[in-house]
Amino acid sequence: MPDNNALIVGISGVSCTGKTTLARLLRDIFPNTFILHEDDFYKTDAEIPINHEAGDLADWDCLEAINLSTFEETLRFIKKNGLPPPDLVSKEDKNSVGPVDVDQDVIDELEWKAGRWMFRDVPPIAIIDGFLLYSEEMKAIRDLIDVKLFLRTGYATAKTRRERRSGYVTLEGFWEDPPGYVDKVVWPNYVKDHGFLFKDGNVEGELQHDVVDNSDIKPMPDGAQEDMTAMLRWASAIVNDALEQKK
Repeated sequence: MPDNNALIVGISGVSCTGKTTLARLLRDIFPNTFILHEDDFYKTDAEIPINHEAGDLADWDCLEAINLSTFEETLRFIKKNGLPPPDLVSKEDKNSVGPVDVDQDVIDELEWKAGRWMFRDVPPIAIIDGFLLYSEEMKAIRDLIDVKLFLRTGYATAKTRRERRSGYVTLEGFWEDPPGYVDKVVWPNYVKDHGFLFKDGNVEGELQHDVVDNSDIKPMPDGAQEDMTAMLRWASAIVNDALEQKK
């Protein structure tokens, strides 16, 4: 028998690493799977903190922008009941996702392999995607996540991808990044919140494997950083292994 009512899979990393794309692919591959987005727990637009060091910009990429108590309560509900709260409505699903560069044959192959779980006594899968799941300040939430996938990319790639986006649906409207937002807000916050995972705090350098292992975080292989097919194979294998342990 499974030892809880949901397998919670986290997908985290800096903005524009493919978290939501990977989450949606895994949802389509594994039976009895749903997605929860950290972005659905943003505070109201008026409550988003102002980053004075960045020129008084609204800071959507910090811990204080998230309603942490509601987020944690929701994860505990999922852990206990195996499904999201009935009143949860996702605004993140209204945001666009670019074209997926994964061969359909690979998706079909992985879906076929995962199909064996349809009739096994394993818990449903809840995939949580978000830019800030594994920081030390998020430990209470991090500890609720069974499988912690960590996606990486470099500053130049993150900046290019983020600046291509048209904007984001919010609780009360629509947000477009002002000029320089990646340099002033997104990347500095990523470094501050994730530097502890890397040697000398260099988030484009080598991981501190003892810290990563102690936190039970699964970093993506170096070769998968710009290859969604490799990323999907890696993530799918880890989820399959986790389900094996839940049988």
